[in-house]
Amino acid sequence: MSSGNGEGAFKRPRPASPGDGFHTPEKRVSVCRAPDPCGRHPRDWDIEQVCEFLRSSGFEDPELLRCFREEEIAGSTFFELTESDLEELGIETGVRQNLLNCLRKLGQRHVDIMKVFNDPIHGHIEMHPLLVRIIDTPQFQRLRYIKQLGGTYYVFPGASHNRFEHSLGVCYLAGCLIKALQKRQPELDISQRDILCVQIAGLCHDLGHGPFSHMYDGRFIPRVCPGTAWKHEDASVKMFEHLIDSNALRPVLKYYGLKPDEDIDFIKEQIAGPIKTEKSSSSWPYRGRPEKKGFLYEIVANKTNGIDVDKWDYFARDCHHLGIRNNFDHVRYITFARVCEFEGKKHICTRDKEVGNLYDMFHTRNCLHRRAYQHKISNIIEIMITDAFLKANPYISIKGSKGNTFNIATAREDMEAYTKLTDEIFLRILHSDEPNLEEAREILCKIERRDLYKYLGETQPPEGKEITKEWCSKMAEEIAKSQPSTLSHKPGLKPEDFIVDVINMDYGMKKKNPVNNVCFYSKYNREKPFKISKEQVSQLLPEKFEEQQIRVYCKAADEETIRNAKEYFDQWCKSLTKSQDGDTVAPELTPPMKADCNVYRDDKKHDSNARRRLVLS
Repeated sequence: MSSGNGEGAFKRPRPASPGDGFHTPEKRVSVCRAPDPCGRHPRDWDIEQVCEFLRSSGFEDPELLRCFREEEIAGSTFFELTESDLEELGIETGVRQNLLNCLRKLGQRHVDIMKVFNDPIHGHIEMHPLLVRIIDTPQFQRLRYIKQLGGTYYVFPGASHNRFEHSLGVCYLAGCLIKALQKRQPELDISQRDILCVQIAGLCHDLGHGPFSHMYDGRFIPRVCPGTAWKHEDASVKMFEHLIDSNALRPVLKYYGLKPDEDIDFIKEQIAGPIKTEKSSSSWPYRGRPEKKGFLYEIVANKTNGIDVDKWDYFARDCHHLGIRNNFDHVRYITFARVCEFEGKKHICTRDKEVGNLYDMFHTRNCLHRRAYQHKISNIIEIMITDAFLKANPYISIKGSKGNTFNIATAREDMEAYTKLTDEIFLRILHSDEPNLEEAREILCKIERRDLYKYLGETQPPEGKEITKEWCSKMAEEIAKSQPSTLSHKPGLKPEDFIVDVINMDYGMKKKNPVNNVCFYSKYNREKPFKISKEQVSQLLPEKFEEQQIRVYCKAADEETIRNAKEYFDQWCKSLTKSQDGDTVAPELTPPMKADCNVYRDDKKHDSNARRRLVLS
């Protein structure tokens, strides 16, 4: 094949003038009016227009033109061609480079109209028109009505932000990271298709969240459907499919250069992991991208070590709204990120000097859970909302597809019904006058009046003892049986009077240290990654990366019952188990410290029991 230089078909862009549409950032468009075929956008060209353009650009070899005709390379397929695509077509190296240069100049003349969002965290961010088409759908707009932090808003007045703005932020950061890798390492062959797919995954990763975010899948669903393995990521995948099909976006995806089947699989795999198939002979579990591009799966939801743009956005966004300082700088991480091959697989790595900052990142995550996400009052509010939803569930009707109706729990099985299920269900119950919703309504009224279940205290299981779901379900009954002898003449409290909430705290990978799965490179050799052990970093880092807390609440409201319940709780902690020599050794209790908690404390008695420790056998 003969090569063409592609220079003759292009004119130097004329300078911008006031009439070129540069009024606001979202009006930024191509200002060059090159003599392209029919004056249409290259994505609209048919094969004859593509061949006409190639001939006018110096690519006159009949074999080259015949190849394009046989493969029907036109429209977006032509406009988004990559080097690997041209290599698969069997085009020689020299011709490939000239074609790519020609396409690059063509792309510079046909810039997509970008829409600008003013985000309080990331500033002015540009969104590709395909992303805007996805944003402007009912399925995505639903996220405006789902609180990012669920019940935490009832404790932190600033935490009023929603899943909508978080999803925009994740999309933006996903674009920042993948574009930085593309610019820094051209050999990775990151295409515009890859960039759009990663951004779409970031945009749509939370589509499946239910009312009050993690309250729905973490508290409500396990209680209404015990034993279910359902996760919001599963619903995100189904909602994404519903979004694409119900809004007829497959042709739009194709218009912007995506391959609907392959790229939709890639997007879904980034959100929820590999797509399960009956038979898979390959060791590589993903279908959307080959193993050489496996690092792309570490951007939105990193299953390898948990370092991903989802965390970066909610760290920054949640800290901003909670009034808590964020100690992690994601911009710095992006600056040092590069892809290296470790043990035959490509991973996103960072500089060795950043290892301390990564421990700080996971420590920040842990602090957010302790101070906000697992706050004892916000958790009991979510428990109360869950109780209300459980009582209301049989009487709530949500219309779905084909005229079928669903309730709060089953709506997740039908995406048309699920689209209508948001935090609004709280107000629907609260403002209802239906007799069947009276019990649920009363619970929500108590939340409005701040008449909450009363916090009795918390404790921790000792090292090596994990609270299982089976044990957790029996704890309320055990506490009710622990009636102190001083109260034996009084009517006993019942198991339903107590609520036991077991909280799991970790660095994101349960007992594992996530930094052990991070690869680093040095200043002197950027191509040879390695791992850094905790002992090489600092002696002040945590020895363990997971713990549990046991919190106990009481549903009663009167002070005498609360006082008695506190004694039940203390007695339970003393008699929970005994060591071989018969001495009781109890875990440290954390009683309420504020007078307004309505929990009676006998100071002398409290002082004598405050440092009990319990070893659970």
